[in-house]
Amino acid sequence: MRVRLRELREDELPEWLDTARRFYVGDLVRHAGMTSAEAEEKAGRDHEALFPDGRPKEGQHLFALEDDRGEALGRLFFATRPGGVWLYEIELDERFRGRGLGREAMLAFEERARELGAEKVTLNVFGGNDVARSLYRSLGYVEESVHMRKRLV
Repeated sequence: MRVRLRELREDELPEWLDTARRFYVGDLVRHAGMTSAEAEEKAGRDHEALFPDGRPKEGQHLFALEDDRGEALGRLFFATRPGGVWLYEIELDERFRGRGLGREAMLAFEERARELGAEKVTLNVFGGNDVARSLYRSLGYVEESVHMRKRLV
């Protein structure tokens, strides 16, 4: 099975944004040590900044990840930056994980980034997301900085 990128259609945007926001909230709770309320608040602020009035800004690219038959596999969101792209989200639906499709999706994304003239990809991955970190390392990504925390209460 191959993974292809399909630009998001206008009518898909509200559901895509809702799903992406829920995924982000879950990641903040699982990997950033936030409470559900803290994660909801942060996700609301971040999504409003990224998608004012529920619309992507210029230079932002939203895609559906699909297989060769057009079945939805997940989501992709990145933005062009000088000299490269910033990968905000690449997510496969739970039922498609563990089959090598994450690697396929990353390679398809990297090809699209090259087509846009990008010379590098930058991304953030939560420290507890060992599966994603391992995938990124296997594709040649290197850590540029590490943030650490310790709860005192």
